[in-house]
Amino acid sequence: MARKSTAKLQRHQKLTTYIKTNPFLTDEELAELLGVSVQTIRLDRLELRIPEYRERLKHVAKGETLVKSLSHGELVGELVDIEVGKAGSSILTITKDMVFKKNLLARGHHLFAQANSLAVAIIDAVVALTGNAKVSFRQPVKRGDRVLARASITGSRENRYKVAVISKVKDKVVFEGQFTVFAMEEEV
Repeated sequence: MARKSTAKLQRHQKLTTYIKTNPFLTDEELAELLGVSVQTIRLDRLELRIPEYRERLKHVAKGETLVKSLSHGELVGELVDIEVGKAGSSILTITKDMVFKKNLLARGHHLFAQANSLAVAIIDAVVALTGNAKVSFRQPVKRGDRVLARASITGSRENRYKVAVISKVKDKVVFEGQFTVFAMEEEV
């Protein structure tokens, strides 16, 4: 049995690290990051027994049934990870309906809606309402981009929660938000 080359071993280590850090990277994005072809990434994944993108998404997803504060379909984006009462992640793919026709850049309310609905989803309450939000749009987002939003509760007092949301396209921060979310145990 031939030994793996040093370059291949290093590439495999980097590939494994990238996927552990961000399981939502596509083969195309991994190829770009590692400076190899998409076919090389696919062969490396097979050799390392790393599932393809869609299978990784299914594996990471923990199910929307844990979310009390939103009904099915109310979350903007696709929920891929959630620990109610702590943190969660979602992915939003920017479609032609979400961009300005003139420049194909995403309209900001879609990024805000993704972040806000994720901030509400991680609150462990029957009803969670946004009290205020301080947001910053850091980089333009284009049609076809996949926006990964990660929300985490950074503090709480009584029924008031502070939630930080950071949204990225690849490794670039495109949106940041600080949300104050109020929890209620009964329907209003």
